[in-house]
Amino acid sequence: MDKIYEQTMLFDFYGELLTEHQRSVYEDAVYRDMSLGEIAEERGISRQGVHDLIKRCDRILQDYESKLHLVERFARAKKTVAEIERLTLCAERPEETGAEAGEKADGMELRKMQESLQAVRRLSHELLKEL
Repeated sequence: MDKIYEQTMLFDFYGELLTEHQRSVYEDAVYRDMSLGEIAEERGISRQGVHDLIKRCDRILQDYESKLHLVERFARAKKTVAEIERLTLCAERPEETGAEAGEKADGMELRKMQESLQAVRRLSHELLKEL
């Protein structure tokens, strides 16, 4: 996972668990893309202090994820929803699955649609278990 993406996802899920000061400095670094020097000057602390605080926040957020797995579960749910969308698109538009133009849905197309709908049901149940 890209470091910035990972930091933003972790912060989105667990940022409220940081102190106000930690949250504010971390937002400046990750969301506002401010340099350590800019943050240090604005807050009246050293660059090293800012660096240490950001590293500490990274560790705290990673620790929450290692215990709660919310970001991981979210990523799986997002992938499942994308698969459901793909399957329902195939069921709604059989012409996009390779059927000839003007061809009526025959037994084979109907079977494909039924299989897609069964897969959607299965994925939906898996998704509900995750939540």
